[in-house]
Amino acid sequence: MELKDIQNLIKFVAKSGASEVKLETDDVKITIKTGSDDKETTTYVQQIPVNAPVAQAPMPAAPQQHVQPAAAAVSETPAAAEDSKYITIKSPIIGTFYRKPSPDKPVFVEVGSTIKEGDVLCIIEAMKLFNEIESEVSGKIVKVLVDDSSPVEFDQPLFLVDPS
Repeated sequence: MELKDIQNLIKFVAKSGASEVKLETDDVKITIKTGSDDKETTTYVQQIPVNAPVAQAPMPAAPQQHVQPAAAAVSETPAAAEDSKYITIKSPIIGTFYRKPSPDKPVFVEVGSTIKEGDVLCIIEAMKLFNEIESEVSGKIVKVLVDDSSPVEFDQPLFLVDPS
């Protein structure tokens, strides 16, 4: 099972309102538990030997995509009418959002900062790996939507950018 498939499954479970989902395939066992406040999602992934007998759990089909998230997803869906001219930069992965490369360094971008494609906007820590999130658009940062050191979900809006 690819990382993107697991992310899609986590997103589906979070939106469905289920409190716990277990999935077992030939080589992977996944348990997803969501907290009562819908902000906490715990995922366990366990490799199982190929020759072990496994019961198949029914599951809705997830789209098959084999793409590693390298840059932030960009969406032009506005949060409000006045934000319609802004582009929303979303989190490509689940993890902890950091605005600085380290505690003693300055933030990557501030409100009002001009950015271009490829500029690092933030870091998201996932499973002890620090992933630099790069911009896929050029423009000016209008709003930072997440606090530093906060957990973020897959596809959660991080920044609003004015492309003009």
